Amino acid sequence: SAQTKSKKSLARPGVKNIVLVEGVRTPFLLSGTTYADLMPHDLARAALKGLLQKTGVPKDAVDHIIYGTVIQEVKTSNIAREAALGAGFSDKIPAHTVTMACISSNQAMTSAVGLIAAGQCDAVVAGGVEFMSDVPIRHSRKMRKTMLSLNKAKTLGQRLSLMGSIRMAHFAPELPAVAEFSTSESMGHSADRLAAAFGVSRAEQDEFALRSHTLAQKAQDAGLLQDVLSFKVPGRDIVSKDNGIRPTSMEQLGKLKPSFVKPHGTVTAGNSSFLTDGASAVLVMSEEKALAMGFKPKAYLRDFVYVSQDPKDQLLLGPSYSTPKVLEKAGLSLNDIDVFEFHEAFAGQIMANLKAMDSDWFGQTYMGRKSKVGTPPMDKFNLWGGSLSLGHPFAATGCRLVTTVAHRLQKEGGQYGLVAACAAGGQVGPTRSGVVLYWCLYTCLDSNLCIGPAFFRVTPW
Repeated sequence: SAQTKSKKSLARPGVKNIVLVEGVRTPFLLSGTTYADLMPHDLARAALKGLLQKTGVPKDAVDHIIYGTVIQEVKTSNIAREAALGAGFSDKIPAHTVTMACISSNQAMTSAVGLIAAGQCDAVVAGGVEFMSDVPIRHSRKMRKTMLSLNKAKTLGQRLSLMGSIRMAHFAPELPAVAEFSTSESMGHSADRLAAAFGVSRAEQDEFALRSHTLAQKAQDAGLLQDVLSFKVPGRDIVSKDNGIRPTSMEQLGKLKPSFVKPHGTVTAGNSSFLTDGASAVLVMSEEKALAMGFKPKAYLRDFVYVSQDPKDQLLLGPSYSTPKVLEKAGLSLNDIDVFEFHEAFAGQIMANLKAMDSDWFGQTYMGRKSKVGTPPMDKFNLWGGSLSLGHPFAATGCRLVTTVAHRLQKEGGQYGLVAACAAGGQVGPTRSGVVLYWCLYTCLDSNLCIGPAFFRVTPW
């Protein structure tokens, strides 16, 4: 029964219950489209204001604000603070910014959980924002050095000498790259190699991409994406839907050429996530505070795990490694999970992880297990689309995943949810690379009931 299932791993004396009250996001839009003339803090501010409006939480009830971002806008280095002030929060409320590649908002959420668990806060707003329409493009290093020297030059002769040293090559810009610093390899190239290593065909990748777009379109048409806010873009129309969802076909996807490994690669623009602008925000509270304020929590946040793998050959394989760890921590099995939401960076990355999880050889050779981890049933997996179709504003995706799990658990009557997201970047230690966050989520079916143990659940602990 549900009650028996919920007792399985929820008895944790002394552990504070921490809940997800609500989650929202701006529509995720293709970079260079409707948001093109904005700045990152505009999107983050819109998400914060939308969260306040949707929850009705008094601004002074929030103890701390944490935002994630990947590509920093120099003018707003602590974007959490600037967005919070712009949204009308008191200047007395601390706000800080974190970065952890594509799981930056996951890091913001786990930081919020930590502050509440430690008794430092009762209510924290966490979120993430990414703005790919106007990424910082730098002058070349030689040009930067020359410009700094010009600024310090004291005589006309010194200035003329420095200006005379400038060559045409110095004007070449430095563009930010979605690549691993330690290997200089783009994530797309890594995904292509990973797909080849696990025998993931081009057709399998295109089929998964088609599935993502089809499910996202159905979810959007059915009004299931309740976290999406309507946003009035200054000087433009009101935006209320993601614009990256595409009705497509295997035939259309099959016409696309490889994007990274040419000419025989399998990763294309059609089976990869696209550059996206967007922001998200969630309200995380202690259960005691949430109930005292009259909120009906959507889910209980419980267990999470971060892992790191070799950035060269296992950059995107984190889900395969972290799944058994977080399930063990939660006292659950794969069969206990009702809702799975995995970040879809690339269709090849998703399929490679599913094959790794279904491989006894991989489990024994690389994970020291007696047998395979097992794979999530596809009738529980990313049923409202994913990053391939909805979009992937790097630092904002984590909050979307967690909010989607909470909504799906309630919609589908599930108990336990699991979120996973791979990311680029380094971790402290000898390995640098694919960082993965796993959450277990429990839905809240009543104001003080939550089903599930470990990540999100629905009955008092």
